[in-house]
Amino acid sequence: MDLGAGELRTFVPAQDFALSQAFYSALGCELEWSDDSLALFRVGASRFYLQRYYLKEWAENCALHISVQDAAACHADISALVESGRFPTVRVAAPKREPYGALVTYVWDPAGVLLHLAQWDEG
Repeated sequence: MDLGAGELRTFVPAQDFALSQAFYSALGCELEWSDDSLALFRVGASRFYLQRYYLKEWAENCALHISVQDAAACHADISALVESGRFPTVRVAAPKREPYGALVTYVWDPAGVLLHLAQWDEG
């Protein structure tokens, strides 16, 4: 079977749709389109849908893995964003070397979705 597939886009839950849109915009994701219940964001060469739908169990088991150039710089920038108080439920962890070959900064979005900001080792 050949699906003729092109791009894979995931759906991400939002407990507070407007707050989550503001958070992803603050991270540098580009809002390409939105209506009252769905927003399409571009991050690098990829896209994802943020939706006005929240289920705690789903949000806390949803994750996005995003390749970045500098995990430490991401940590510093997001730490400043957290300290600003604009996103009170957002958390960020210091970069951690993972055994699969990446330095990863973990970020929990306003709904509890886990972002893996992964800087890959050269080689």
